[in-house]
Amino acid sequence: MHIRNSVCIAGLFLSSVVCVTLVSGHDGDDNNPKKKDAPVRQPTADHSKFESLQVEFSDGPAVTAACLECHTEASKQLMQTSHWTWICHRAKAMMGVKEKDTNPAVGKAQYVINNFCIALASNEPRCTSCHAGFGWADKTFDFTDETRVDCLVCHDQTGTYKKFPAGAGHPVYSKDFPQGREWPGGSGRMIMPVDLSNVAQNVGKPTRRNCGTCHFFGGGGEGVKHGDMDVKLTDPDRQLDVHMCSAEADFQCTVCHTTVNHKVSGRCFELPAYEKREYVLPGVLTNRLACESCHTENPHPEYAKLNDHADKVSCQACHIPTLARRKATKMWWDWSKAGQMNEEGKPFTTKTDVKGETVPSFDTKKGEFIWAKDAVPEYVWFNGRLKHTFVGDVVDDETPAGQLCKHTHGRFDHIDEDKPIVFINRVMTTYDDAEARIWPVKIHRGTQPYDTVNKTLVIPKLFPYGPDKGAAFWKSCDWGKAIKAGMDYSGLPYSGQFGWIQTEMIWPLKHTVAPKENAVKCAECHHPDGRLAELAGFYMPGRDRTPIADFIGILMVAGTITAACGHGFLRIVLRRRESE
Repeated sequence: MHIRNSVCIAGLFLSSVVCVTLVSGHDGDDNNPKKKDAPVRQPTADHSKFESLQVEFSDGPAVTAACLECHTEASKQLMQTSHWTWICHRAKAMMGVKEKDTNPAVGKAQYVINNFCIALASNEPRCTSCHAGFGWADKTFDFTDETRVDCLVCHDQTGTYKKFPAGAGHPVYSKDFPQGREWPGGSGRMIMPVDLSNVAQNVGKPTRRNCGTCHFFGGGGEGVKHGDMDVKLTDPDRQLDVHMCSAEADFQCTVCHTTVNHKVSGRCFELPAYEKREYVLPGVLTNRLACESCHTENPHPEYAKLNDHADKVSCQACHIPTLARRKATKMWWDWSKAGQMNEEGKPFTTKTDVKGETVPSFDTKKGEFIWAKDAVPEYVWFNGRLKHTFVGDVVDDETPAGQLCKHTHGRFDHIDEDKPIVFINRVMTTYDDAEARIWPVKIHRGTQPYDTVNKTLVIPKLFPYGPDKGAAFWKSCDWGKAIKAGMDYSGLPYSGQFGWIQTEMIWPLKHTVAPKENAVKCAECHHPDGRLAELAGFYMPGRDRTPIADFIGILMVAGTITAACGHGFLRIVLRRRESE
């Protein structure tokens, strides 16, 4: 068996292997809302006693109108945030867009495309079921109407408030509310109406359940999109998330995603979630999304070698050992297979088992899927910024994927390296970037339509709504009609010719933080076939070989053994002489 590293380097590696677990640098009392002697904040108002809320509300906007009688500025504040506009005003410099332009920024409402449900335009009633408002069904939605803001979705404390999946942000108001009969395969199931009066009388600060109402279901279903967020985070155990566990810190989302005037801190497309990695004093109202905000830059007081890793290894790389730990997540979505019917000429679905969980593997409406559960993530150099491909950007449909990047590292890779690929977003940094860290990610791959003449990704109309609902793919199963309808609605050029192209989208992992006893062990990375086997751009002990270092190491090992044996031999000889 050959020696892979010099003795000096191996010594450093072995010293780090001894430290196989990560520990926190603080006991967390200053930031722990469960601290025994910490006072409990009490609300100053009992909403159940407000006469204006003790009425039968006809719809959501009527509830908001009542809320605004006291909270006069709440809607105005929310309207300045991306939760309302679905655009990122901070990114305008990135796009070179001027204030006076019609489209001031980027976001889900404009420019952005993905490889899940592709795009918002022409599909609003389905997509906006997760909007913090009521009635965004098409381009005529009035973003200035304050009563259209949905207060209840973020502040409901009953757990009964739910938006209808295809109701443009409205909940169910009556038993005859449409129940999915508008598209092929609609369930037609009965969903009971929400007691708006009861919910309005029981409101409070946003909880994990409130945030998860939308964020746990991104991409069209629970756990589909992110790979580190699903309903289990509503009440996780210690092994799933040590920060959110009710028996531990019991953090709500807003502890890290600090909020001022309804503006929630977070990443904004190419802009990072935070500018600095530094400790923040408890109680200071500022961005606390960096782990260092609480744990400092030296979180391991007993293991200095682990602290040495902090300049190039993210906390997430060790403390998020697997993605989709309790709920399966989609890793592959092939839209080109959508539209296939069964032998009877009807829509159908097939299912498969993923580590004890039954998930769909094919759906006539959406195509073919591949899922993963409790799986090792992929790793990239990440500095908080992602380069995006936007609607209208010309894509390369000639260069094979294998020439653009190496995909053999992908544990969920289904890319044909002989065919072209579009990176919907990608990291644009390397080891040499002082801000770059090794980061765990979920990479969602798939196949979606594009304009073969204009060489742009296209927006198909999927959801059957509006005057041209007959052209929607979920109604017609005709891609030609669906793409034309979606592009016409969006005001974008379309040649009339479409094809299929592979795409790839990165989702950095940040939630489901495991405790120190479940963190990634040193040997899982410092190994030739370890987690970081294909992460390039740097030398890592235990993984990489350097011939000169190997040769020197062999000489040092041989010399050490020879010296030790020689010393022992001399000791034996001299002792015998002394005894004589």
